[in-house]
Amino acid sequence: MSDSDDDLDLRSLDDEELVAQMHDDLYDGLKDEVCEGVNILLERGWTPYRVLTEALVEGMRIVGVDFRDGILFVPEVLMAANSMKGGMAILRPLLAETGAPKQGKMVIGTVKGDIHDIGKNLVSMMMEGAGFEVIDLGINNPVEKYLEALKEHEPDILGMSALLTTTMPYMKVVIETMKELGIRDDYIVLVGGAPLNEAFANAIGADAYCRDAAVAVETAKTMLSRKHNQIGARA
Repeated sequence: MSDSDDDLDLRSLDDEELVAQMHDDLYDGLKDEVCEGVNILLERGWTPYRVLTEALVEGMRIVGVDFRDGILFVPEVLMAANSMKGGMAILRPLLAETGAPKQGKMVIGTVKGDIHDIGKNLVSMMMEGAGFEVIDLGINNPVEKYLEALKEHEPDILGMSALLTTTMPYMKVVIETMKELGIRDDYIVLVGGAPLNEAFANAIGADAYCRDAAVAVETAKTMLSRKHNQIGARA
């Protein structure tokens, strides 16, 4: 970092310049600067939801595009997501107070027998970055854990992750159990992980396979708006 960057006074920037700078800082994983930017915009009378969407979500969208296109890699995206988390920590209580619109809610976890979580963590952070509320169940989740979380949190989306060919089939166990209980159609089920593909997702009855975190966000948004449109049409 050059001296000129150190000397940049965020308060000297107008709103538009500040938001652009926050996108850059998010991209570079500069958590303190992102948090400072959030506070400055709030002081200037921005609503928490506007700060979330225009500064943070838009910044993470840019990160997501470059991740998808192979310009950024997992370590950089994790740093960006961590900066986003810093900004979210300031905004979350304010968003709850103002009743800001949420994109939706997601329960996510790695399946039983599997302890890999980098991909899942990335999806959690990117989803949160896109304005979703995310309940992360961690690793090694048996079917009971997923069912408890669905009952407790009533999410729109269930996300399951597996990185081993031996644990992939467990996703089908979860989906089949949901079918037996008559709750399968209440949720959008997204699956992901290195050994998976679209054919596998179709075979086990998931709604979609998500290749990476950026795709997961796009898929979740599309499927959720489709679901809302269907519900609206029935009403």
